[in-house]
Amino acid sequence: MKIVVLGAGAWGTALAMSSAAHAGAHSVMLWARDAQQAQAMQAVRHNHRYLAGLTFPATLQVVSGDAQALAAQADLVIIATPMAALRGMLTLLAESRAPVAWLCKGFEADTGLLGHEISAEVAPRLACGVFSGPSFAQEVASGQPAAMVAASAHAAVREALVAAFHGPSLRVYASEDVVGVEVGGAVKNVLAIATGLCDGLQLGLNARAALITRGLAEMTRLGLALGARADTFMGLSGLGDLVLTATGALSRNRRVGLLLAEGKTLQQAVESLGHVAEGVYSARTVVQRARALGVEMPIAECVLALLDGELRAADAVARLMEREPRVEGA
Repeated sequence: MKIVVLGAGAWGTALAMSSAAHAGAHSVMLWARDAQQAQAMQAVRHNHRYLAGLTFPATLQVVSGDAQALAAQADLVIIATPMAALRGMLTLLAESRAPVAWLCKGFEADTGLLGHEISAEVAPRLACGVFSGPSFAQEVASGQPAAMVAASAHAAVREALVAAFHGPSLRVYASEDVVGVEVGGAVKNVLAIATGLCDGLQLGLNARAALITRGLAEMTRLGLALGARADTFMGLSGLGDLVLTATGALSRNRRVGLLLAEGKTLQQAVESLGHVAEGVYSARTVVQRARALGVEMPIAECVLALLDGELRAADAVARLMEREPRVEGA
């Protein structure tokens, strides 16, 4: 199987490494936009910036140049860019004969659209989907066990993702609920900022558990309003990804919350990461979509107010605790 991964950040590199080490002996090309970066990684056989110390499988090739021409030779194309670049990539691949899947999680900043909604606009004939779930790049690149979801309305996309990645260290489950998988991936990043804030303020494990549980309720409400299935949010791309991102030491979004709790400004927090924290950019669009649908998301609202500088860390927690009592399922 010929696989092309477009984007040589941490996650794109990790999945390219995983697929290149697959027992199916796939031919994998990792595309980097910067030619010098591609040449350097191909020469030293690792991604020093994002996954230092992890050596590429011998079969993994790092390339640059014409991404569209490269994708035309593939049996599967993986888009591993940040959310901000997804529209451009889908436009470029609109006529691709190979299945296409994206890894980015979130809503498009300018439009508030999810990945499948962007695809419907710019590439309506494309067989595409999303590959998501609770997975840190560092652990996947190291071959540690993980599980992910291949979500698409097209059976060919789901089957291609399973064939490309399912193996002893990475279990892949198929789903037709693209909306649910994408909402889970987008909202959990925002909620992870809240739990990082909770941990940074040393509010305790009870508070963290409450935030995660009520955050899952918010995520589910938004997903159902957008047409998702409720059971998706109890699976890998809902509860699974939320727990990982909200509690894991490798979580960039949780780290943002921790730094804000220390008194850092948002700019200082983001600059210290060295990676993209999608929750910072998704918070506004999550809240905007929720408001437009009449969906109540108080935790997400507080995160946005915190990021906008309208609330201090302690005030955000106080606002949540002061809400009126209600029935749990509401």
